[in-house]
Amino acid sequence: MAKNKNTNTLNLREKDPYLTREQQKYDHPLPSREWIIELLEQAGVPQKIPTLAEKLSITDEEFEFFERRLKAMARDGQILINRKNLVCVAEKLDIVKCRVEMHKDGFAFAVPLKTTGDKDFVLYERQLRGVMNGDIVTVRPAGLDKRGRREAQVLDIVERGQKSIVGRFYLERGVAVLEPEDKRLHQNVILEPDSVAQLQPKSGQVIVAEIESYPENHRPAVAKITEILGDYADSGMEIEIAVRKHKLPHEFSTGCLKAADKIPDKVRATDRKNRVDLRDLPLVTIDGETSRDFDDAVYAEKIGRNYRLVVAIADVSHYVQPHDLIDIDSRERATSVYFPRRVIPMLPEKLSNGICSLNPDVERLCMVCDMTITYAGNVKSYEFYPAVMKSHGRLTYNQVWQWIENKTENQFSGCLNVLYKLFQILQQKRFKRGAMEFETIETQMIFDDNGKIERIEEVHRNDAHKLIEECMLAANVCAADFLLKHQHNALYRNHSGPTPEKLATLREQLALLGLRLGGGDDPQPKHYGELAAQITDRPDREIIQSMLLRSMQQAVYEPENEGHFGLAYEHYTHFTSPIRRYPDLLVHRAIKAILAKKTYDESSWQELGAHCSFCERRADEASRDVENWLKTYFMRDKVGDVFGGKISRITNFGVFVTLDDVHIDGMIHVSELGEDYFQYREDLMAMIGERSGVRFDVGDRVQVKVARADLETSRIDLLLISEVKKSKKSRKSTQFDDRLPEGKLTKKSSKKIQIATSVLDEAARLLAESDAKSMRKAKRKKADKTSETTPKARKKTEKPKKSVKIKPKSESRQPAKSNQSDSPRKRARAAKQRSKN
Repeated sequence: MAKNKNTNTLNLREKDPYLTREQQKYDHPLPSREWIIELLEQAGVPQKIPTLAEKLSITDEEFEFFERRLKAMARDGQILINRKNLVCVAEKLDIVKCRVEMHKDGFAFAVPLKTTGDKDFVLYERQLRGVMNGDIVTVRPAGLDKRGRREAQVLDIVERGQKSIVGRFYLERGVAVLEPEDKRLHQNVILEPDSVAQLQPKSGQVIVAEIESYPENHRPAVAKITEILGDYADSGMEIEIAVRKHKLPHEFSTGCLKAADKIPDKVRATDRKNRVDLRDLPLVTIDGETSRDFDDAVYAEKIGRNYRLVVAIADVSHYVQPHDLIDIDSRERATSVYFPRRVIPMLPEKLSNGICSLNPDVERLCMVCDMTITYAGNVKSYEFYPAVMKSHGRLTYNQVWQWIENKTENQFSGCLNVLYKLFQILQQKRFKRGAMEFETIETQMIFDDNGKIERIEEVHRNDAHKLIEECMLAANVCAADFLLKHQHNALYRNHSGPTPEKLATLREQLALLGLRLGGGDDPQPKHYGELAAQITDRPDREIIQSMLLRSMQQAVYEPENEGHFGLAYEHYTHFTSPIRRYPDLLVHRAIKAILAKKTYDESSWQELGAHCSFCERRADEASRDVENWLKTYFMRDKVGDVFGGKISRITNFGVFVTLDDVHIDGMIHVSELGEDYFQYREDLMAMIGERSGVRFDVGDRVQVKVARADLETSRIDLLLISEVKKSKKSRKSTQFDDRLPEGKLTKKSSKKIQIATSVLDEAARLLAESDAKSMRKAKRKKADKTSETTPKARKKTEKPKKSVKIKPKSESRQPAKSNQSDSPRKRARAAKQRSKN
C-alpha cells in the first residue's frame, strides 16, 4: 500500500507541466510555483507544509529549499502562510500584494504591485498602526469609503520599506529623537543612547539612523545613529537628504565596480564581429551643453521622394549581461537621477561616460534602427541591426538651431538640412495624428564657484530639441512594432486616457472657463490637441494644461501593449536611452534575441514593469525636492524685496504667484489678501472677497513682497502690496458683473446694488407699516358694524353689567384690501427684482 502511494506521489511530481523549464534552470529542480498553486487549488482547502511536501515527494534534503520556495511565493503575494502554518492560495482569499504610499495628512494608498488595471486602495489611520511608508503589505479589499474609493484591510507586512531614516537630531525632555525629513513618516524615532553618546550629534544636525525595531501599535520606532551628514544649510546637503529620504541607491556595490573595471576602454576586433560597419557614415550626436553621456546619434539622407533616417543607440546590452553584477545594480536603480550639479547614474561611470557613450571620433558599438520614411511622414520600412560606428561630431541644440536658422554652411550642413526637412514632415504628421504638445516654461539654475545659485534662467526649447525628439519617437514606435510582430515579451510604455470620473471633472472645470473638450464620452488625443491650440494665448494657459494632464492617467511600463494616448500611438516603447533607463536595456535584449532567433525572458515582466515605474516616480520626486529647496535657499537673500508676478494657482488656503525673472512660486495666504474674508470658489476657480467682491483669477498680475523663505518646508511666503491687474480674460468676464450671481460681482457694481437694496428695503418697511394700519382700521369698522346689526349682539348690549368679547370673523372671510399675491412684502420683493433687472 505504501509502495503504491509512493508511486502515485512520484507521478504527481512528474506531472508538473513546467518540469522541463525547471530542469533547464536547476540541476535538482523543485516543483514549479505554478504547479504548487494548481495542487493547492485542487485540494480545495489550505494545506500544511509537511503534507504538501509529502504529496510532492520532497526528500529530507530538499525540504529546506522547498520551504524557501514557499516563503518566496508568499513574499511575491502568490500564497499566504498563516499563523497555523497552513499554505493558502492568495487569490482564493482575495489577497492583494501592495506597496504603501503614505500621505502627509495621515492616510495612505496601497498600490498593487501587479498592475491589473484596478484602482489603488485607500488606507485610513486605523489601518496604519505599525505600517510605514514604502512597506510591502498584503491587503484584503473592504468595500468603498464615503467618496467611492476602494478601502482595504492590512493583513500582513511582508517587507519593510524603511531600513534607515534621515532627519534632524533633537533632545526632547532628555530623550534623543530623530525628526524624519520625509513628512510621510508621521512619528519621531527614538534614538539609542549608546549611538548618541558615541557620535555626539549637535541639536538640529542632519543624521542617518538605522532602524532597530519598528513601530507597533502606539510604540514608536527605535533606531541607532550611523552617520552625521552635517548642518542643514551646508552646501550639497539638500541632495544628500533627498538621496536618503527617497531611498535612492547611490553607491555601487564592490562587485559591480570590479566588473566594470574589467570592461575594456576601447572596442576590440572581436566586438566588431557580425556587426554592420557604419564608421564612415557621418552620424552626429545632438545634446545639451552640459551633457556627458551620449546614447543616441542620428543621420538622414534624401532617397528619391523618400528619406532614410538612421538612429544609432549605444549598445549597453553588449557589456551588461542579464543577472551579472552590473545588471543587478542597474536593475535596482532602474533610472539615472538628475539633480542640479550632480547626477546619480544608472550605470558605473566607466560605462555611462566611457565605453557606452557615443563620444566623438572614437569607435563605439550600437544598435541601429534604419528607417525609410515617405514624403508624407509614414514609416515605409525599418530594420534593426547591431553595428559599429564613429560619431563625426558632438553638437549642441543651440548650435544646430543657430546654423539652421542662419543657413550657416559647414561640414554638417547637408545632413542637418535633410534632418530639418524630415522633422517638419514628421511634425506635420504629428499634428494630423492629434498628438498633444504642451509648451511649458523650463528653468536652469546657474551656480557660482562656491556652489551658490547666481541666477535662474529660462530655458527655451528650439526646433533642434524637437528634431531629435521626433527622431527618437520614430525609432521607439518601430521598436514596439518589431516586438509585437514577433510576439516577444518586453516592456511597453503605456499611457491611458481619462477615466470617466476624471473626464466628468475636467468637463465641469472647462465649462466654467467657457471651454469645451470634444469627443463626447470617448475623447481622442486629437480633441485634446484641438483644445490645446485654442488656449495658446490665454493667460491661464498653464493651469488649463495642468487640468488636461491631470485628467489622464500616469504613463507606466507594462508587458502588454495598451498604446500611448498622449502621443497618439497605437504602440510605443522606450528604445533610445539604455544608458539612463533600464526598460530600454530590456528592449535591446529582446530585439537582439529576435534577431538571433532566440528568446529573452524574465521571471516576472509584470513586477519588473511596476518596479521601473516606481523608480521613475521616485527619481522625479527626489529631483523636485532638491529644486524646491534650492529655490527657497536662493530666496532667503530676497526677503523684503518686491517682485512683479502672475497668479499661477489658487487653492482654498491661498494664492500662488510665479515671480518674474526668477520663475519661482510663492504663496499669499488667504488671510493676507486684503481687509475682507476671502473664499475660494471652486466652481469659478477664483478667490473672491465676501463684501468687497474683489476677485483673484489665474493669470492676474500682482505686485508682492517676499515675507519669508522657510527651508524646513521649502515654502516661500509673499505679501500682496498692489491692486490686482486683471488679465484680458478676467476683464472680459467682469463686463457683465451686474447680471452675474453672487460671488461674481465687481466692487463697483456690488456697491450700487447695496445702495439700491437698502432704499428698497426702507420703502418696503414703510409700505408694510401703512398697510398694517389700514387693516387694523378696517377690522375695527367691521367689528362695529357687526355689533350693530346682529340681534344677539343687540340683546347682549342691553345688559351693561356683563362684559362682552366680540370675536372677529376669520381673516380669510374678510374683504381684505389686497389679495395674497398683492401683499406688501410681495410688492416690495417685486420692486426689488425690477431694480435688479
